[in-house]
Amino acid sequence: MRVSWVSRVLSWVASALVGGVYGVAGTIGHSLTWGPIPVGLIVGGIACAAILVAIRALTHDRGAAVAAGLGMIGMILVISGVGPGGSVVVENTLSGQIWTYLVAALVLLVIAWPSFRRLPVRTDAQPENPAPLPPSIITAVPLAPEVGQAHPGSAAGSTDHAK
Repeated sequence: MRVSWVSRVLSWVASALVGGVYGVAGTIGHSLTWGPIPVGLIVGGIACAAILVAIRALTHDRGAAVAAGLGMIGMILVISGVGPGGSVVVENTLSGQIWTYLVAALVLLVIAWPSFRRLPVRTDAQPENPAPLPPSIITAVPLAPEVGQAHPGSAAGSTDHAK
């Protein structure tokens, strides 16, 4: 089944929008910690990885995963700067740097992952004129006699009992 270019472009646009939403949500929540545990980084990273893998697996299109990744990274860059009121969503801290590089690494990993949809084709060249097979030594295999029948080579009905 061939996918038209219109539906392909629409899937890229939808993927970019979904990626942007996940990028914004993860960026806003990345700094949440529960004691020493960076819950925001963990949950945001898992969510972004899951949506990238889902888009790649469901569409079978690397372009859709690229669009989702560009949406994520683009929204992270847009809201990472200083806002009009002077607020900063992604501070220049270890957590902020890890979040930025984590999302970029996830996007690269999902995009670079090989496609298993098509199996590799064997490329060994077959010879044009294969060598003929040697003649078979065995020409026929005799079948085993059924129960109650004489063995091949023996006279039918003859019995050789020792008396």
